[in-house]
Amino acid sequence: MNCKTRSKFTFVAALVLVAALAVGLVPALAQGKITFTAWSTNEGQSRDVIMAAVDAYSADTGAEIEDVSYPYNEYLNQVLLQARGGNISGVAQLDIAWLAPLAQMGVLKDLGSVAEGVGYTDAALSSGQYEGVQYGLPWTTASIGMVANTQLLEAAGITELPTTIEEFEAALEALKAYDPDVIPYAAMTDTAQLKDIIPWIWTFGGTIIDDEGNVVLDDGAVQAVDWYASLLERGLIAADMDRFDARQLFAQGRVGFYEDAILARSVAAGNEADQALVDGIVSLPRPVLNEGDTPQSLLWGHLLVVFDDDNAEAAAEFAKFLSSDQDTALTYFDALGLPPTTADTLNSDTVQNDEYVKTWSEQVTATARTNPLWPYAESARMESTLNEMVQAVLTGDMSAEDAMAQARDELNDLIG
Repeated sequence: MNCKTRSKFTFVAALVLVAALAVGLVPALAQGKITFTAWSTNEGQSRDVIMAAVDAYSADTGAEIEDVSYPYNEYLNQVLLQARGGNISGVAQLDIAWLAPLAQMGVLKDLGSVAEGVGYTDAALSSGQYEGVQYGLPWTTASIGMVANTQLLEAAGITELPTTIEEFEAALEALKAYDPDVIPYAAMTDTAQLKDIIPWIWTFGGTIIDDEGNVVLDDGAVQAVDWYASLLERGLIAADMDRFDARQLFAQGRVGFYEDAILARSVAAGNEADQALVDGIVSLPRPVLNEGDTPQSLLWGHLLVVFDDDNAEAAAEFAKFLSSDQDTALTYFDALGLPPTTADTLNSDTVQNDEYVKTWSEQVTATARTNPLWPYAESARMESTLNEMVQAVLTGDMSAEDAMAQARDELNDLIG
């Protein structure tokens, strides 16, 4: 979207929101000064759209919204630093992976009563919970799922999307036979991003951490890692692949399948993919081991949390408006491709007429699960440890059985 078009869109979006406020569709509940901290308001197109909603809310309620923004790469450290010093209040945007560190500090308001009756989906609500408490309201919720280039699949003679591991392997082999230069499945094999193995471990029936908090990494995990390594040995996935490279190669029409956030289609368009390729991108549930199994994926999304101070009630109403007002959510969806989090908005014609997003929401996100390492203070080190053990298997330095056993010991030590 160019600047002229974006400005026009933002103006129209603001008018829509102001009109909604004028006819009473948005409750006038908040007053006073509310600080809104986010990284999306540091990014051009996102800032225009979000600030239009913020301004409309402020105009209707009389609330003075002070926006504070940081670049994404600096964001978490800035928020944690200010939270430790008691220097942050109001509403803050969070990646769902960052909820645990803030929740453990005891600075967040329990938003359980605020979320009641709003109509957030169960998957969306789960992304904002820590130890059973609703600390975050879901702002946008999706998952890390699979996408396919149907142009390439059809050229390789693949007429139906695979639903089982057996069908998936057959599709990968067909792509390889069609063009040896094509990467059938641009799976993550770079050490830093090998967390993508987690939903494959679930697919093979494995458990990473059980309900009692014990690291398991059982036979299912061993089978999944063995299978992943076999794909590399057979040339069906490529070594040292990261998300950036996968996106570039997919946009060039050189990848059959890969995994990304729901923004994959807009990312391909942004990487100047041919329009026919973009139009042919489809989302699909992760293939299952046995017919009837539940497809697995990792939950992905953004939350709004509220710092628990004297103005928390007003801040919570502002967070609820940003995350659940239908006109606002549909504006985000149209402009930014961010899926809404309430059932009513997901069922709206605007969303349902987009087959790509509809499929992703109903068949992928609906059964997505949170990363089991996120609740722990040492989650980053735990993830690195698991990734390094999987990498050792891919390079042939360890057997899957030995690697999972060592990962189990080291992760248990990190949990303490």
